[in-house]
Amino acid sequence: MTDVLLVEDNRELAGLIKDFLEREGYSVHHIISGREAVKFLEEETAGILLLDIMLPEMDGFAVCRAVRKRWNMPVLIMSARSGREDKLTGYELGADDYMEKPIDAQILTAKVRALLQRAYGVQRESQIISSGAVTVDQASRKVYLKGRELELNVKEYQLLLLFLRNPGKTLRKEYIFGEIWGMDSFSENQTLTVHIKMLRGKIEENPREPERIITVWGVGYRYEEI
Repeated sequence: MTDVLLVEDNRELAGLIKDFLEREGYSVHHIISGREAVKFLEEETAGILLLDIMLPEMDGFAVCRAVRKRWNMPVLIMSARSGREDKLTGYELGADDYMEKPIDAQILTAKVRALLQRAYGVQRESQIISSGAVTVDQASRKVYLKGRELELNVKEYQLLLLFLRNPGKTLRKEYIFGEIWGMDSFSENQTLTVHIKMLRGKIEENPREPERIITVWGVGYRYEEI
């Protein structure tokens, strides 16, 4: 099941909304036309429908009408059309909420969360860990630096999570090695040094002068939130 079906023909806006919601732990499927949206729902399920009005082939009002005849998921209309009549039409067709563009991503996320809670009676726990410019989505195992997705291997990902869960604390090398590789591992402690260097290469602006993963000489490493 897809958490969010996003129907928006502005690809740039859709990309921003999709990225933000995915960082909050939601799965998002993006479609650009109303007709494709109805076809998708005939074959798949979605928790909530985010719907633009001005769509090719079949406008948002027609999609809302078609959806309400067959499905019960929450519908949130997003539109630059902010007139009273447009809003009334949306609500009369069965929309649960109406949000004017430009879209505030944080408010949109709050509305999505509230509508899902109201519809399904479950509170989604955030699986997002953020520290400064670094964000980790534990549900999708995606890592972002200033909104840009990074490619980390398994050990780099585990190291980063360990640091994010212990900001500002000096972690001894032996502790880090035991947590990531296990004390009975056949790997050598030098493996930790290599992976720290690799991780710095991905999350530091200047890996030669790290500001996030700080070496505490003779002890271990400390993670700083920047």
